[in-house]
Parts: sequence; C-alpha cells; structure tokens
Amino acid sequence: MPGKKRGKQTVVFHNPPVITSSASIVGPDEGKGPFGSYFDQVLPDYMFGEKTWEKAESKMLREAVKLAINKANLKEDDIEVILAGDLLNQTISANYAARDLSLPLLGLYGACSTMAESLLLGAMLVDGGFFSKVVAATSSHHHTAERQFRFPTEQGVQPTVTTQWTATAAGAVVLQSEGSGPRITAATVGKVVDMGQKDMSNMGSAMAPAAVDTIKAHLDDLKRSPDYYDLILTGDLGKIGKAIAEELFVVKGIVPKPFYNDCGVLLYDENQDVNAGGSGCGCAACMLCGPLLKKMQEGSLKKLLLVATGALMSPTSMFQGESIPCVAHAVAVEMN
Repeated sequence: MPGKKRGKQTVVFHNPPVITSSASIVGPDEGKGPFGSYFDQVLPDYMFGEKTWEKAESKMLREAVKLAINKANLKEDDIEVILAGDLLNQTISANYAARDLSLPLLGLYGACSTMAESLLLGAMLVDGGFFSKVVAATSSHHHTAERQFRFPTEQGVQPTVTTQWTATAAGAVVLQSEGSGPRITAATVGKVVDMGQKDMSNMGSAMAPAAVDTIKAHLDDLKRSPDYYDLILTGDLGKIGKAIAEELFVVKGIVPKPFYNDCGVLLYDENQDVNAGGSGCGCAACMLCGPLLKKMQEGSLKKLLLVATGALMSPTSMFQGESIPCVAHAVAVEMN
C-alpha cells in the first residue's frame, strides 16, 4: 500500500474517518446572524448560568462535547480521547471541560486554527488504528478573549475598523472509524508564516498569507485545482483578511472564486456591529459543526476544504514588541 504523505505537507487517509455527529453552541450575537437556526443552542446571554465568562466558555465546550456524543448514540465512556483547545492561557476551557467529563484529553493550542488542528490529528489517530472513537472540539468567548488579549469590555475601549469580533461559540464532532456521514479524506499541516505585522487589532491581514500558503500547498501536494471543492472556506480572516487573501490568490496563481469564502464574514449579518467580521476558535468550529455539516448531510455541499487560521502570539509577546506569527491547517471533508 502506498504511503499516506503527499508532497511536502499533506496526508491522505486510507480509511477516512467518519464525522458521525456534530454539535454547536453559540452566543446571542452569533444566534442573530444568518445561520442562527443551524446551531443546536443559542445562549440568551454570555454567562450561561455561571459566575464568570471563563467558566461560561468551559461550560459551552463541555456541553457541546456532551451533545455531540449523545447525537452519535454513544455514551461518554465510549469516547477514547478528546482533542480540544481554546484561546485562553493554558487552554483552561478545554482542561476543565475534560476534567468534568472524566475523559482523556490531548490539549491543543493553534489559536483560531485549533478546530482544524484537532480534526487533522483526530483523523490521523483514527485512520492509524490507534483509536476508533474520538472527539475534536474547541471554543472561544468574546469577553474572555477581549480580557486576555485586548482590554476588558467593561472599559468601553473603542475598536478600530480593522478589529474583529471574537465569536462566542463552541463546536464538537465525533470521529469514528465506521459509520455514515461526511469523511475526512485529506489534511494539510500549515507552516508558520510571519510577514512582520504587529497590530493586534488587524488580525485578518496577519493571518491571510498563512491561509493562502496552506491552500496552495494543499492543491499542489494533491495536484488539484480549486474547483475540485464546492467550497474553500478560511476560518476567520474577516472582511479585510478575506480581501487580502483574494489578492494573494492571484499572485500565487490560484483563483478559487466563486468557490471561496470566510467563516468570519459568513457568521454575522452585515447589519451587526462586528467591525471587520468574526474571529476566534469558535468561529470556524460553529460554522463547521452547524451549517456546513448540515448542508453536507442535506446534499447541497459535497466537498469542503476547511482552512482554519490562527495568530500565534500572546499578551507577553505583544508587550515585547514581537510580530505576529500565523498558521493555517486545511482539512478536506467529503461526502461519498
């Protein structure tokens, strides 16, 4: 049997893992967007019955995992490992969610690329025969991210036009070696790309080059044209990053339009006050686990390339004047 690696950065799966279920929980603003009816649960407020936003985020992640497991007709003890992460220091949302579930955890940090990273690694574990039932999940919360990376929202600091709105959302999928549903057929591990951008309020422009680099690597490694996919979807570049990516596509000689869009653009309505669009781990996670997988089940979407993007800085690196290194991972999801 030929090896699974293709080109420099891509792997194909001989026994493509099946996404047997998914679940999504979103905050009030995300529920008001154009895909509000596709999410499993829309929270009435940001606290989710907890005393802090951080506890609310962990609860969102935990409940999304539980719901995905239940929808797969499994018990929590059936899950062999959770691959999860979030934006907070030491990935505390995932850590405490896994503690409450009493399940093995592989904690991940890829910033906003974490959903694709968890899917990529989970698919490798299942395809390799190491596990047969895995959960991939992630979350973000607007107020927890603002408090950690920018300014506490209570201060009322005015955002710039380039600032993106961190999504309050969690998504989880169950990956199994057998079953029916969309399959993860290939994945591309992204390289860290740093163009020297230092503005934390303009994340889309920082991440766009990494997204385009990974998309080009994926297409080159698999010798595919962009129109192989019904949709190529980046994670959270927002309006500004999406426009930059479209310019870079031309420079790189790939023109995926009209097959290209961005979760940060799609998640919110144009009339919502989210500045340059959505971001955060939960942005790509809820779009995948809500509307995208449902559209695949309905048959209106058959081949999807999800390219979640992440800015790998921290408050410490920003205080030290460092630039923003970024990464993007790509996961191909296909219906038979």
